[in-house]
Amino acid sequence: MKKSVFALFLAAAAPLCAELLPAEIGLGWENGWVREWRRGVPGLEVSDFTSPAPGGLVKVVRRWKWTGTAPLHEVTLSVRYRMKGAPAALKPFIPGVLVYGNPSNKGRNDGRVPTYFGEKGEFAIFEEHRLPMPFVMLEDAKGGAFAALHTLPSPVRGAVRGDQWWSAGVEAREDGADIVLLSGPIGYNRRRSLVKSRPYRWGDPWGDTYITLRPGQKIEKTFWIQTGHATPEAFGFEKGVAASLDLFRPETTAARHASVPEILKAKRGYLLKSRWIDEAGGCGLNQYDPRFFATKGAKAVHLGWTGGGESSLYALAVLNLGEGDRAKAQRALDFICDKFGPTVRKGLGTFKLEWDFRRNRFFHEGDAVSCGQALYSMLKAVRFAERETCGLNPAKWREFTRHTAHEMAVGLLKDDWYAPKSSGAAFLIAPLVLASEMYAMPECFAAAQKLADFYEARYTGYDCVYWGGSLDASCEDKEGAMAAFQGYVAMLRHAIAAKDAAAERKYDRLARHAMNMYLSYLVVWDIPMPPGPLADAGFKSTGWTVVSAQNQCLDVFALLTLPELWWMGCRLGDERLKGLVPLMFRSSFQLADHEGNSGEQILHTNYRHMWDDGKLIGDRGDARDFRGCYDPWNPIWLTGHFLCAAADLREMGVAEFTTSAAVLRERDGTE
Repeated sequence: MKKSVFALFLAAAAPLCAELLPAEIGLGWENGWVREWRRGVPGLEVSDFTSPAPGGLVKVVRRWKWTGTAPLHEVTLSVRYRMKGAPAALKPFIPGVLVYGNPSNKGRNDGRVPTYFGEKGEFAIFEEHRLPMPFVMLEDAKGGAFAALHTLPSPVRGAVRGDQWWSAGVEAREDGADIVLLSGPIGYNRRRSLVKSRPYRWGDPWGDTYITLRPGQKIEKTFWIQTGHATPEAFGFEKGVAASLDLFRPETTAARHASVPEILKAKRGYLLKSRWIDEAGGCGLNQYDPRFFATKGAKAVHLGWTGGGESSLYALAVLNLGEGDRAKAQRALDFICDKFGPTVRKGLGTFKLEWDFRRNRFFHEGDAVSCGQALYSMLKAVRFAERETCGLNPAKWREFTRHTAHEMAVGLLKDDWYAPKSSGAAFLIAPLVLASEMYAMPECFAAAQKLADFYEARYTGYDCVYWGGSLDASCEDKEGAMAAFQGYVAMLRHAIAAKDAAAERKYDRLARHAMNMYLSYLVVWDIPMPPGPLADAGFKSTGWTVVSAQNQCLDVFALLTLPELWWMGCRLGDERLKGLVPLMFRSSFQLADHEGNSGEQILHTNYRHMWDDGKLIGDRGDARDFRGCYDPWNPIWLTGHFLCAAADLREMGVAEFTTSAAVLRERDGTE
């Protein structure tokens, strides 16, 4: 492991210097922020009620009561937990928003991503509804001590503006930093009263976030204090993630959503009714949503991340939900091999990603993310067809995957290999490991190991975090952690099969680190929605995942690694992790319509992506109107991730997924 981080904690841990400060009251509002802070205000009673909580946490309920005879205006309430130490060494961890300060964005000044590096005057404070796991942590990169406040999120009573929430974050001090909970004020990147609202620009104004206290009014804020030390087995953030799962128990809510058979029937029906292409030029699954592109007659097969055509075909072959599914999978996968096979680049292994039927030409040179995911699903299709009596002939698939994996390995093993800047290439690790096992190609495993070692050295610290896993964000993001997690699990399973104890210990630790990082983007609570499409649908956010520190919306991409999450739950004997799998699968189907169609970019916060009803929004709109909406555009990967995850879990023998195909066929069919 990286000596500068993991070996650090073998030494005696530094003592934790942290304390909950007496309540401070903000009075007045000036220049976009609190005018002054006071420790005491006549007529305002403040009480803290503490009690022990499971896991060694301390529960605190802070109560404010205004006993004055007239309203008290322009008030800001606060909780402040102070941790002393070298400010630059106290790394903030705010799930989904500020991952150790978002170090990959250091030096950028475009404002699209919040940053914090412990410099004088820095702060990073955000609305609680932005936090998937509602906690804020400071972790000492030098000594390993950490302190966190877990909060019970809520809107603010007495707020003067609509949809005003408590806020949470960090503020730098000369001798350390404070974790703060405030009754509304927010800001980041040295700009006060600024809300993170759009992906490609500075945020929008979000000021006047004070409250009015009425005579006799009481306000309470519930939070939990967690302290401890990082160890060689777990960073502080990992212990924070575990505590958040224990506090909110998200896995217990799965039963309120549609069942797995219902979801598979709807998704399979949508895929074959709306996306199936069958004409003289070939067959496959159309990447273009017909509701948006029907008038243009767009028809194209796209492989990998945003296309997902080949992953859906693998799933059709395994799940076999209706008559003709395997025949379609056979024909379409054969077409992919015939059409895309000649585009595989020698000494690189990437290939063209899109074949346009209307224009009769290829588009898009392959990237590591899409080519890695496409290769992985096709390898699994080969494996399934060769070990099951299912009437499939994988000869062409085998030739395509073997040749592609070999060329990828050749490219990665070159002495002048260009090391990737982001986590995206980690999506190559798992398919290369699988190819090495299926085809006895040691060069593939050597290439996978080279990538795994590279990412271990780069990402298991505080100064560079999994980032740039896909085109969604050039910053700290969920997909970068997922890429590493998928790869490390493949390496771990290979080590177990090879009886290599040292490699097993190494990749077990790496897999847990990447898994916990990606789980920090998991929403563990139901975020109340303002009036809008999500409230109209009764949307429940528990089980969804935030995209990134840049793109503050929810999506279903995390379905991609549900099989690895289940496997790790079994390995660790952790029923919580296993329980998250059906929750995430079933919760992510909520917004599907009667045809099984559902959109992406769920706006749980006052953030708007670049699209609005299929048009670029530019500078239009107001951040107050963004929260509670979503984009109905349905990329095919949304359906592919559902079906592919179900196929993987079925092959693994997970009960909730093994019975689905039989239940559907015997109950009412799917044709």
